[in-house]
Amino acid sequence: MSLKALNTEFTRFVFVGVLNTLSYYTIYLVLHNIFSLPYLLAHIVGFLISLNISFFLNCYVTYRIKPTLKKYLYFPLTQVVNMSVSTALIFIFVELLHLNSNIAPFAAVLFTVPITFIVSGKILKDATHPK
Repeated sequence: MSLKALNTEFTRFVFVGVLNTLSYYTIYLVLHNIFSLPYLLAHIVGFLISLNISFFLNCYVTYRIKPTLKKYLYFPLTQVVNMSVSTALIFIFVELLHLNSNIAPFAAVLFTVPITFIVSGKILKDATHPK
């Protein structure tokens, strides 16, 4: 298999997702473990910071589109479901399943990646091609 065959939107999305997940998780761990923020607050702050990183990476790398103010304003809509599902899953994993709060965000990401790919592609591409 050639490298060109691997250069698809989805593989670029996965690559960007890995980078974004690492940035989110690093921010989360620093806020939660070094600054002693409660795990849900650390999750929300880390999520909001990584949302901005994700926007630019998805524009430039995944979808190869020019970032605009309009797309930037629409992009958080792609994360509404992600934020809701990931927050609920983290809560369930920590409070009900007693999973370590340092591991719970990573476990939640496994469930939210496919949803986010579909929604972000639809919103960013639709923002570039008005109906």
